[in-house]
Order: sequence, then C-alpha cells, then structure tokens
Amino acid sequence: MSRLPEIPDESALARLFHQERVQEEAVWFSLPGGATLFSAGDISDQLYFLRAGRLGAFRREPGHEAQFLGVIRPGEPAGEMSLIAEAPHSADVVALRDCEIIAVPRDVFLEACEADTAVMIELAKLMMLRSRQAVTKGGVGEPSVFGFISIGAPGPLRPLVERLAAEIAKLGYSVTTIGAEAQSAPTEWFSDVERTHDFVLYVADTGDTGWRQMTARQVDRLFRVGRGDQRPPGAAATTDDRSPLQAQQLVDLILLQPSGIDRPQGSEAWLDAAAPARLFHLRRNHEGDFKRLARVLTGQSVGLVLSGGGARAYAHIGAVRALRERGVPIDFVGGVSMGAVIAAGVAMGWNDDELEERIKEAFVDTSPLTDIALPLLAMTHGLKVNDRLTHHFGDTQIADLWLPFFCLSSNLTTGAYQMHRRGLLRRALRASVSLPGILPPAIDDNNVLVDGAVMKNFPADVMRASQIGPIVGVDVTQGRSITADDVARPASVWRWFWSGQWRKGPPIVSLLMRTATVSTSRDINAARDATDVLVLPDVSKVEIRDFAAYEPAVAEGRRATLQALDKLSQPVQTLRRRRSLEELAAVGDRARGLR
Repeated sequence: MSRLPEIPDESALARLFHQERVQEEAVWFSLPGGATLFSAGDISDQLYFLRAGRLGAFRREPGHEAQFLGVIRPGEPAGEMSLIAEAPHSADVVALRDCEIIAVPRDVFLEACEADTAVMIELAKLMMLRSRQAVTKGGVGEPSVFGFISIGAPGPLRPLVERLAAEIAKLGYSVTTIGAEAQSAPTEWFSDVERTHDFVLYVADTGDTGWRQMTARQVDRLFRVGRGDQRPPGAAATTDDRSPLQAQQLVDLILLQPSGIDRPQGSEAWLDAAAPARLFHLRRNHEGDFKRLARVLTGQSVGLVLSGGGARAYAHIGAVRALRERGVPIDFVGGVSMGAVIAAGVAMGWNDDELEERIKEAFVDTSPLTDIALPLLAMTHGLKVNDRLTHHFGDTQIADLWLPFFCLSSNLTTGAYQMHRRGLLRRALRASVSLPGILPPAIDDNNVLVDGAVMKNFPADVMRASQIGPIVGVDVTQGRSITADDVARPASVWRWFWSGQWRKGPPIVSLLMRTATVSTSRDINAARDATDVLVLPDVSKVEIRDFAAYEPAVAEGRRATLQALDKLSQPVQTLRRRRSLEELAAVGDRARGLR
C-alpha cells in the first residue's frame, strides 16, 4: 500500500507522485498553522508539494517591513525555482493554516522528470508565470479567502459581510459568504468551495465560538470587526482566535463607525488591544466605505505616495485634483516631508477647496520659516511650523483618519527611517518636515528625528508592503533643481531684506533643502519600480524654498498627472486586476480552440 496519500489532480506534476521511486522516497507530513516550511537563505534540496492547506510567501529585508508575496494553494509546488537553480531559498514560506505537504528529494525529483518530460514543461510554465508576476510587481498568488470575526459586541456581521460580497460581485467576481452553518462540513467541502469561487468570505459572529476559531485558521487573511464608538474589550477577547496569521501580520481591524460623524475617535485604544496590521473604518450606511473595502480585498485599492520637495510639493495638490477629476479612488496615502502634510490632508477627508485653503493659510500666505533663531540647532525656532500644524490638524490621531496613512521621518539615533502609522498626527508631521539645519529636530523617546527625505524621500516601496493594489507615485525631486544662482550671496544684504526676499530664508536654505532631498539611484529605482503610475511634474522653475510659488506648482502637478493618466488604457484601479475564474476558463477555451 502506498505511503503517500492520493492526489486528486490530473496535472503532470501530480502524476509525478505515482512513480514508484517517488512513492518510496517522498515524505508526507503535516505542518501546523504558523510554522515555517523554509526560510530565506536555507539550502534548497527538496521540492515541496502542497496537498492541503495554504502557504504564504514573505520577503524580509533588514530595515524594511516584511513583504507578503502571496499565497501558495493546494496542488502547487513551493521552492521549485531555488531547487532547479541550485540556489538558496529567496523567501520565507510559512503555513497560513494547517497544511499537508509532500517533500521530494532533489535527485529523486530530477530522475522523475526524466521519466515524464511533461512534468518539467509544466513546472517551467509555472516558474515563468511566477517570474512574470514578480517583474510586474504581482504576488506569487493573491489572497482569495478572507475571514471576518467579531471582537467585542459589534452586532450581527453577516449582513455587513454579505453587503461587501455584493460589492465584490459588482467588480466581476464570483463570491460566496459562509457562516457557522458550515461548521460540520468535511475538509473536502471547503476545498471545493474555495476552488470554485474567486473569493470566499467566512463570517463568525460573537456567539459562534467553535466556528470563529475554525474561521481564524481557515483563511488567507483575517479581519476582526469591532465598534469604533465603544471601548475595546479586554485582552482575552482579542486573542482568543489564536490565528497563525497574527504572527505574519495578516490580521486587520475594521471599526464600524456611526453614520454622520466628522471623524472617528478613540481608535488608538483598539490598536493597543488588537495589534492589527492595518486599520479600516467602515460606516454602515456609507456606500463608498464598502466599495473601498471591496477594492482592498480584490487588489484594486489605490495607494497614493507623495515625495518631499519643499515648495515644489505644492504640485501634489494638483495631482490630487487630477486624480479626483478622473474619478480615481484614493484608498491608502503616504508621504514624506511636505508630501506627508498634503497626504495627511487627503486622509483627513479634506476636499479640493479645503485642502487648498488650509495649505495656503499654513504655508503660502506667510512663510513658516521666518522665526529666525541663533543657529545652535537650526536656523529657525520651528514655533511657527508647530503652531500651524496644531491649528490645522489639532489633536487628531493617525488611527482616527478616514484613510490608512503613514509618513516617514529619519531617525538619526538608529540610523534608519522611522515609519509613523499611529500616534498624534501633528507630531508625526513635525518630525517628517524637520529639515536638518532649518527646523530643530523632533525628539521621540530619546530618538532624534529629522526630515524623512534624508533617508527615503519617495516611499513607494513602503506603500507596496501595505497593500497589493496599484500605486500612484508623485515625485517632485527629480530634474534640474539647484543652480549657482540659487546659492549666490546677495549683492546687498539691505536690498535683499527690504525686497522681502528674506522671507524665503537665506540661500543656505536652498542648499540644505536640496541636500536633504537628494536620493541615491538605488533608492529612486526601488521606489519607482513599486509604482504603477509614476508622475514626474516638471517643477524645476519653482525655487525649492519659495513657499509663495503656489499656483505654478499646482498647475504643473495637475498637468503631469492628467498626462500620465491619459497614457493608460484602463482605469488605474484595474491595473492589477486579477482575472476571474470565468475569464480564465474563457482564455483556456480559446487556447484549446486554436490547437
């Protein structure tokens, strides 16, 4: 009797396991959810075949957040590229749920391929597909099975999840919602449902104790759902799921918010209680919030990344206008320095008029850099910047913004960039705009923080780690930037003062600002590779310290963004759209018809 279980698959790779030596040498084992199959750098001496369960692939680089590459599903191999290339594994592969795996030694696998050449052909096709997905910034396999479990007492979740399913269906996918009625179903039933639908949404309400634990171990990504207008429950209520996804940062939080509120409140406490990877706010009667979450689940959410660049960052306002004019949704926002300030305005929910009014009041009408100081730490006291950030952002916490938001500062104490995704918004922005030599640094728990542009001025690659949808990046730091005229000593200090030019700051300001926003080619290429739509406004005629040069920068940002959008053959949100099962079947039918 065979030691290996039956593999109900007609593929050539599955047939390999019927060969006698493979039956003798291969090892069949279980891998519990949360356990690591192999890590980056490990020697590759076996081919792994997933019989049941789900594996997740992750890339982890020093100083960066782990990037979730995607899902490996039943019937697919893991580690095949490294095995054939005789190279160490390049990523970590972890069990997202309890898995059954068959491991075939390298020499046995290669011998089996010689006996059935179709195996290597099929494997080559798979490797080419995965390589193409990597080049086009796609994952190994995108999540398609999601779980929703209550935390605290949010009320019935099933109607909300079914409404979300309806929005997913409108995007052209087959989707089903499953609750506790399936708790006693056999494993094969779950496999069939997941194989025959583009998306499966499992939902567990508060009283479904056994089912919620099963749900937490059955999905690619888990969403906990609570009431944002209530305090979070105790620690036991937030950890009773014991999902292996928690350690892999694949558990998110949805806070249900009352309709009509100006802004959420108290979300920081929920972050402490649930420790989610991401936070989303969902108003029960707000269609746009359901559409946004549907885009997030289907990989069609749009991330907007705005670079630093002094006064040239006004171009970002024109870019935001152009995106809104063309109906491009903005679902995630992030930025650096002045780009962070404008991104924060978008996350606050400011419309075009309010965004313009507030930025003009804070930076254009009067310069924020005129509180000149004896330059012991910086040329200004930074008090005007503090006051203006306080006036426009108040005591808003990042967690209470309508959109997921991040900004970066440069941590001179640790020598790495610091990501701000929670805490007091104005404090994070103050750190992100603290240009060395111009504004005093920000201090956070004995860490010295300065402008994020010093270490990473265009963090599109940081955004990529947070979401799988398309990214629009606007970079205002390239091209001709600073010339000898910009740093020339004024012919007459008195004339320079009485002309009002002093309000821009002395020429050293241009030198310091440009120095802080120069990025290495490696960083620029990494950031640009992470974008799907790259906008490069020509703001070389806008002096980097001329905070009164609002209109030309805004106009150029709008022009460049419209030009970039006009080059697209499809809407931005569909640039990474995965094909539905129905579409894939149609492609297969056409291919067979050509043979």
